Amino acid sequence: MEQRNAQEELKAHLIETSEEFRTLAVQHSEFARKLDALEAIPHPTYEEELEETRLKKLKLRLKDQMEAMLSQCRSQVA
Repeated sequence: MEQRNAQEELKAHLIETSEEFRTLAVQHSEFARKLDALEAIPHPTYEEELEETRLKKLKLRLKDQMEAMLSQCRSQVA
């Protein structure tokens, strides 16, 4: 639990201080919102399924970039 709070505090710090991290976080949230909308479609078309897969990959790439920045920040602090 304590580690999670430290992680959230570090994310909040990077959102405030790093334009790059903030941009990644905004894009990640946007992709999550679009995915929620696509996943709510009861019978998606083939194109919608492709878009869902594409967005999942993009969202994952953004998460990986954010995690790399968090890791780098943690190593600089430690």
